[in-house]
Amino acid sequence: MRRAWLILGAAGVLVATAPARAQTYDPNYPVCMQIYGPVGYVDCRYASLAQCKYLAVGRSASCLVNPYFPQKKPTTARRRGRGG
Repeated sequence: MRRAWLILGAAGVLVATAPARAQTYDPNYPVCMQIYGPVGYVDCRYASLAQCKYLAVGRSASCLVNPYFPQKKPTTARRRGRGG
């Protein structure tokens, strides 16, 4: 009987737990808004920190730089070898 309750309890725990949503960062936008609350999420669709902060007013949220936005590498002059 104890084993049946244990199995029933384990099955209940498995059914009650919801799968975690994958955290997605859209690489097309440089700024994300992290929304806090019972269902927190990250929304990456902002072109600037100013735009994000303007839309975050009054919300439990913060703006951050998208870690997956491709950064432009500074261009450097190529060194040419000495011809000889």
